[in-house]
Amino acid sequence: MKSPFQVTGIDHVVFHVKDLARSKKFYIDFLGMDIDHESSWQCFLKCGNQGLALFEAEDGADIHGGSEVNHMALQLMSGDYQRVKSTLEGAGIEVHGRRNDSTCIYFSDPDGHHLQLLMPKN
Repeated sequence: MKSPFQVTGIDHVVFHVKDLARSKKFYIDFLGMDIDHESSWQCFLKCGNQGLALFEAEDGADIHGGSEVNHMALQLMSGDYQRVKSTLEGAGIEVHGRRNDSTCIYFSDPDGHHLQLLMPKN
């Protein structure tokens, strides 16, 4: 059976961090990544065509650095939100998105790993 999707690459991986400033310094100054965009609690870094997002964990949150990843985001070559959502649901996969955001869909793989599909950028 031919897949209904064609993933073109990994858009970004998210790491939860305890100290956003410390983590930014490491990834930018030590590893040479560039800031793509950021806010007070998150920083999206670029390394070539791939990205790493640093999300500052809430105070007291248990960080599992090195043993867990929040989600892997996959960029789609083609497709629109409703068709992609319907295809996943038709395969019995439970999906959810972000409020008022028609660019991404979240779901889990058979082992429970969290994945995100990003609609093509126009």
